[in-house]
Amino acid sequence: MDEQSLKKFLLESNKKGYASQDESSWMKEKDRSTTIRYVSGDWSFHDNYFGGEPYGGRQVIFFKGKPLWITVYYGQVDNVVKNIKDVYTFLKKALLHPRKNFPLRGQPEFKDGNYKYTSILRGDVRNFYLEEKIYKKNAEIYSAGFFGGFVDQRSEE
Repeated sequence: MDEQSLKKFLLESNKKGYASQDESSWMKEKDRSTTIRYVSGDWSFHDNYFGGEPYGGRQVIFFKGKPLWITVYYGQVDNVVKNIKDVYTFLKKALLHPRKNFPLRGQPEFKDGNYKYTSILRGDVRNFYLEEKIYKKNAEIYSAGFFGGFVDQRSEE
């Protein structure tokens, strides 16, 4: 496994995940969370989150059944926003335009109408923190944080 292969699968799985218009791979769990799964060859993606507002969860990527990479996240829309659905519709649109070098979320900046998405990335696919925000008419209305990287890369011995 190399980083380029992981990035390629990240790009593919994120387009099939939350940002997708096809929710056929989404499953409501007994614990009231939602799980999104995607499999392609030796790669698999598992995203499990709680929410509504606010929301939190984690994504894990497996290679040949072994956990390889994880992201933990938490976010919310500001309480002053009346129509939350419009914010998440815009977010999904922004996520369909990922960074080239690290396709986890959206580009550093994406605009559509009165909305603007921004993301600041620290680190790289091996170990990172990403903060994203959405603004409407220059007022911040949404924020979320994501951190993670490779897991289970060496034994404790």
